Amino acid sequence: MTKELPRTAKGRRTRAAIVDAAATMMYSQGVAGTTIDDVLGASETGKSQLYHYFSDKSDLVDAVIARQLERVMAAQPLLAHIDSLEDIEAWAREVVRGHEQPGGPFSCPVGSLAAELKNDPAFTPALDAAFRRWAEPLERGIRAMTERGELDVTTDPAASASMLIASLQGGMLLARISGNVGPLRDTLAAAVDSLRRRSVRGRAKP
Repeated sequence: MTKELPRTAKGRRTRAAIVDAAATMMYSQGVAGTTIDDVLGASETGKSQLYHYFSDKSDLVDAVIARQLERVMAAQPLLAHIDSLEDIEAWAREVVRGHEQPGGPFSCPVGSLAAELKNDPAFTPALDAAFRRWAEPLERGIRAMTERGELDVTTDPAASASMLIASLQGGMLLARISGNVGPLRDTLAAAVDSLRRRSVRGRAKP
């Protein structure tokens, strides 16, 4: 059972320290490879403190999923300003730039958790909510473009946004395997091009 968030500033700081330590460790060594004792040591907190804020490890993992999504979205500030196809292209370039250094990272904190936890139904709701929240700014922008008549009326904003996030995830996987950013750049470009083909700009009027 998920517990209520702390009401005091000190409590919020303690909880955040636990979640941040768990998120860092689970990203580097996996959920299964991270123990409660590992988190306690890294966060310099006691077991009584951890269980004051979290019912069990699963509750902590749910909080880590939410924290990793916050980190991902903070690294993609252009998501907050999606209102045109050009904005989506700029967001895609922003994502690619974040992975352009030699060797990557080519890994997504949320995607990594999903890959490890995908067969555990206990975490499906939290993971589904995370990916939906990630796609929401894209969906809102695509819906606005459709309502303004800039995209074909048959455009499905939710499906289009999901396609962009799925292309990002698949591109990162292929980039990690190949060791270069090319597959990520190409899959995102293809997804954006697919959406651009729905643009009504420049079409001849009947």
